[in-house]
Amino acid sequence: MRTTSRYRAAARTIAVIGVLSLIAACSDNGGGGAGGAANYPDQNITFVVPFSAGGPTDTVTRMIAEPMAKKLGAQIVVQNVEGAGGTVGAGEVARAEPDGYTVLMHHIGMSTAPALYANLGYKPLEDFEMVGLVTEVPMTIVARKDFPPTTLQELVAYVKANAGTVTLANAGIGAASHLCGLLFQSAAGVKLQEVPYQGTGPALTELVGGQVDFMCDQTTNTTGQISAGAVKAYAVTTPERVKSLPNLPTTTEAGMPQLQVSVWHGLYVPAGTPQDVVQKLTDALKAALADQGVIDQMAKLGTAPVPAEDATPQAHRAHLEKQLGIWAKIIADAGVKAA
Repeated sequence: MRTTSRYRAAARTIAVIGVLSLIAACSDNGGGGAGGAANYPDQNITFVVPFSAGGPTDTVTRMIAEPMAKKLGAQIVVQNVEGAGGTVGAGEVARAEPDGYTVLMHHIGMSTAPALYANLGYKPLEDFEMVGLVTEVPMTIVARKDFPPTTLQELVAYVKANAGTVTLANAGIGAASHLCGLLFQSAAGVKLQEVPYQGTGPALTELVGGQVDFMCDQTTNTTGQISAGAVKAYAVTTPERVKSLPNLPTTTEAGMPQLQVSVWHGLYVPAGTPQDVVQKLTDALKAALADQGVIDQMAKLGTAPVPAEDATPQAHRAHLEKQLGIWAKIIADAGVKAA
């Protein structure tokens, strides 16, 4: 009987050790989701773009998707989930399974949404893990090609004289084009009729077609149209001129130094995603941003990858925290709220 009892005790000890070993293995793999980085990725990854196809955020996403997929060894599928200034797509990712298979590409709108939307449905710093910053894109002020003003100063004078009829297009409240438009109106001391679209892709199409008068948009969306003469360009909203548009003056050179804004982009996954999975995505992002093809594509569109030290979760989180504070004040001063 004593021998049998010893065997039973030994069996229980082995069972406990087996359970502890299993827990440790799960812990080593990051826990939950896809079983951590050991097996990640073993299926397609979805990159959610919260704006329309063909817009600047979509363009940046597709630039990095292929080299990231190559590094990860899995296919990346880009899905456009537009609406409400990017908050619909962001909300979907916040609620997704935290397994690394649903990734969000968002821009500066991640830092403005809390100040704009009373019932946002997610908290940027709490409901997401940051993967890393991607790029910072200059904005341009462009108009339909037959719009009368020819310089930025003439544009300011014209919109002031015709504030009741001039139309300013944007991609919806909270979108980069909307924020730039707010800054323009503040700097010019005028309130204009704004025309929101489901993304700057359709907004720019309407501008080229002459259905709206002018807008702010990122160089990743406007460089081709400016170079082709399809729109009239007034200035770029950064301290330095962009290489892809060397003849376009900065807002400071054109007489509006108060209008300085660029649009940063970053990758996010749902909170709770295993840290080793996040690290794999960060490593893939860094590889993509070092890819010469990506560097060349971005240069043609007036932007560049962020330095490697900024393509990290830590740098990304610090930047987002700072931007949340900056834009909360700007939006409060402007008295703007989403419906």
